[in-house]
Amino acid sequence: MSACAARRYVAAALGRCRARGLPLWEPAPARGLRPPAAGGAAALPPLLLLPPRRHLSSRNRPEGKVLETVGVFEAPKQHGKYETGQLFLHSVFGYRGIVLFPWQARLYDRDVASPVTEKSENVAGHGSKEVKGKTHTYYQVLIDARDCPHISQRSQTEAVTFLANHDDSRALYAIPGLDYVSHEDILPYSSTDQVPIQHELFERFLMYDQTKVPPFVARDTLCAWQEKNHPWLELSDVHRETTENIRVTVIPFYMGMREAQNSHVYWWRYCIRLENLDSEVVQLRERHWRIFSLSGTLETVRGRGVVGREPVLSKEQPAFQYSSHVSLQASSGHMWGTFRFERPDGSHFDVRIPPFSLESNKDEKTPPSGLHW
Repeated sequence: MSACAARRYVAAALGRCRARGLPLWEPAPARGLRPPAAGGAAALPPLLLLPPRRHLSSRNRPEGKVLETVGVFEAPKQHGKYETGQLFLHSVFGYRGIVLFPWQARLYDRDVASPVTEKSENVAGHGSKEVKGKTHTYYQVLIDARDCPHISQRSQTEAVTFLANHDDSRALYAIPGLDYVSHEDILPYSSTDQVPIQHELFERFLMYDQTKVPPFVARDTLCAWQEKNHPWLELSDVHRETTENIRVTVIPFYMGMREAQNSHVYWWRYCIRLENLDSEVVQLRERHWRIFSLSGTLETVRGRGVVGREPVLSKEQPAFQYSSHVSLQASSGHMWGTFRFERPDGSHFDVRIPPFSLESNKDEKTPPSGLHW
């Protein structure tokens, strides 16, 4: 990507963050570009952070407040992947983060007809369309704790939960500020700060090494943690479908099996992102799920909104993300359904939730009972 194209990409993403009332980041005004970077391309302008207050813009900053320089934007990568220790700004939710390690997922996009097949799926109960899977890079990241209070378009700022112990089959625990981020959502930047991200796991997982690029390298504890918890952290399949300009992305995760009342209970979590690709304001009103278990049961779930909310998707705040959980008394199954949205004129329309499989890790008999290091 050329420097000009990268600047346009960054400016567009920052404009989306500003419009949504997220913690505002913007290039420094009237400072020009830094000296040409290696390879002759002009570097991107420095990255600044406004004081932590919602609905700020460069035109209505409170008096007495100044911008704080936190780093320098880098050109987003069009090819290859980001390395451990890469600092970034999330292009959708606006938070600062740092990459821990990448995951290679299979993306099943029902909006794209691809001739290249790595794996295909055809889930019963949701039409007969066969979907081709292609490899797509996601990242396990840490979220800066200073930005968590400002991520209003998410039901929570952690995306990783575990089964807590063997005594209570329904008990869960979460790791705050741990997320999964798609490659295209990353706006990379660099910083001279040796601790640029505030998170309780930052210094436990990473250390500063000025001889490296990026200058934050994995500690042994991060490598050991990834290896021990790999089955419960791994992101393998991503499902996406668009209906009437509302795109739904689903990422399921297997959490493990517990014994309850002389039977086995298998648990999954799933993360859902809703994105409005149009300028018309819509509001999510209802959900309708169908959950099929390999044991032969088919469950229907209806309800208002999601996770106690009925989010509005607008041009200013077009995305909402949440996580939930499901359990089956079988080692596999699948889910599909619809979300019902309401338009400003009171009319409704249904948005399809792409069908996705619930698969257990047959080789893993014992899920974690605590945070493994």
